[in-house]
Amino acid sequence: MIKAILIFNNHGKPRLIRFYQYFAEDMQQQIIRETFHLVSKRDDNVCNFLEGGSLIGGSDYKLIYRHYATLYFVFCVDSSESELGILDLIQVFVETLDKCFENVCELDLIFHMDKVHYILQEVVMGGMVLETNMNEIVAQVELQNRMEKSEFVFISRM
Repeated sequence: MIKAILIFNNHGKPRLIRFYQYFAEDMQQQIIRETFHLVSKRDDNVCNFLEGGSLIGGSDYKLIYRHYATLYFVFCVDSSESELGILDLIQVFVETLDKCFENVCELDLIFHMDKVHYILQEVVMGGMVLETNMNEIVAQVELQNRMEKSEFVFISRM
């Protein structure tokens, strides 16, 4: 099961945080700092899996991450998840963001947080993977965009 999804930039600034297990806010901040410290100090040519930090569960949990340009995409999972499956899920999520935002960048995550959360909810909900077909995810996002536009037109006519 996925316990947390963290996206932060090269300086450790969180850009998307989603915990699927309850942690107090101060504990969440410590987990983010510890995770960034563990992931950012690793070289780009080493394995993308490591044991979870002491705050998020130690050896029972794994941190699986990918580093794209200025962003780290980190999934914290328990031992029942496949490392390669989660790496593929990260790839699907990033490619979906790229299709929806046309060359996604850090600013898209900042200024379109609602859309990013919607895309994430199409992929993962409650710590369980819902959809891995990128075309299906993009179709649902486009449907949501059309619904939002039709609501805007309806409201503006009133």
